[in-house]
Amino acid sequence: MTLDDAYANGAYIEGAESFPPRWKAEAEAFRRDLGARAQLGVSYGPTERQVIDFFQPEGVARGTMIFVHGGYWKAFDARVWSHLAAGALARGWSVAMPSYDLCPDVRITQITRQIAAAVTKVAERSFAGPIALAGHSAGGHLVCRMTDPLILRSDIRDRIKQVVPISPVADLAPLIETSMNDVLQIDAAEAQAESAVTMQPPHGLDVSIWVGADERPAFLDQAEQLARAWGARRVVEEGKHHFDIIDDLADPDSAMIKALLGLK
Repeated sequence: MTLDDAYANGAYIEGAESFPPRWKAEAEAFRRDLGARAQLGVSYGPTERQVIDFFQPEGVARGTMIFVHGGYWKAFDARVWSHLAAGALARGWSVAMPSYDLCPDVRITQITRQIAAAVTKVAERSFAGPIALAGHSAGGHLVCRMTDPLILRSDIRDRIKQVVPISPVADLAPLIETSMNDVLQIDAAEAQAESAVTMQPPHGLDVSIWVGADERPAFLDQAEQLARAWGARRVVEEGKHHFDIIDDLADPDSAMIKALLGLK
């Protein structure tokens, strides 16, 4: 298809095949070391994949960070990314990581609704305190969608203070021209309804869009389009590509974590 190469991240990352097993191993070690402060597989919906992993800091949490994973809405689950909770935990925040059903079993529109249900579950469980949203790639799209007034209840949406879409797919229309769409089944109507760049920009939120300088040009363009549409800050991180840009979430002193948690 016309745009397959534009959205082929792994083909342009040296040692790309080594990343998924490394992520999985680091996530497993993180959960093991956290022990009782990890509560896994909390249901938020009727299917096996609609579950949330919770990670608690020592002491009373200052807020809750929710991380939504990527994988072009057709791969991975939350268990691959547990180690990325380390940065927020070290800052005294609890972390929630939802999994969700994947295409082609569901449409992207349905995944958006599932993540809204997960955010609602997290908010009701934490009762009070701020919520920060981070999402990578397809997950960046999903956290952007949570700012839509039609997606979340206003009392929950009002608790969201910071949103950090990382290498987000903000415009779904180009993916129609990729072979991935055999699985995703995006049509023009869904692309229009689900794209962050066509949404009303959120008000009263601190939005920081993160992208690696070494990413595919399509992802640099997507981040720029979203920043322009929303009037949001865009951070282009030197020396980072699509697979390692998320590593900063594990570092409590990273600029990404400080932006996500509203720290100076």
